[in-house]
Amino acid sequence: MSSSIYQENPIKVPRFEESAGYYTTKRRRKIMAKIKGKDSKPELRLRKALYLLGYRYRLHVKELPGKPDIVFKKYRLALFVDGEFWHGFNWENTKNQIKSNRGFWIPKIERNMQKDYQVNKALRDLGYVVFRFWSSDILKRLPIVLNQIQLFLETRKEYK
Repeated sequence: MSSSIYQENPIKVPRFEESAGYYTTKRRRKIMAKIKGKDSKPELRLRKALYLLGYRYRLHVKELPGKPDIVFKKYRLALFVDGEFWHGFNWENTKNQIKSNRGFWIPKIERNMQKDYQVNKALRDLGYVVFRFWSSDILKRLPIVLNQIQLFLETRKEYK
């Protein structure tokens, strides 16, 4: 997706309802209802690992734009754990794989990406550094993710 999409007006996402032409089965509705917005398995795994390393943090700070999943206020670090589907991982290839309800899902995910960009900018304007990790990276490469966070926090400690 081009960077110009971030400066444009918000992407309009149609309502997902039968009157708009979108249909879903009861089974699909039940599956979608189980998707969590916070406290996902990757997020819990990252939080537990950080805690075991001795780091203390705040969760879902409402006063900050985007309510980051994990916040180190002292070091002005905001962490997000993004799901691949919802936040457009490898988007140019992935969007071609969406087969059903494309008129809803493509604008929905592109709007999520647009909001992520705006939240990152707003947090940077407040003096925060933003790290966004894909949930699959946390599940498959947790030591690398932790190393990135630790390196940042250790360099920030030196300047405090």
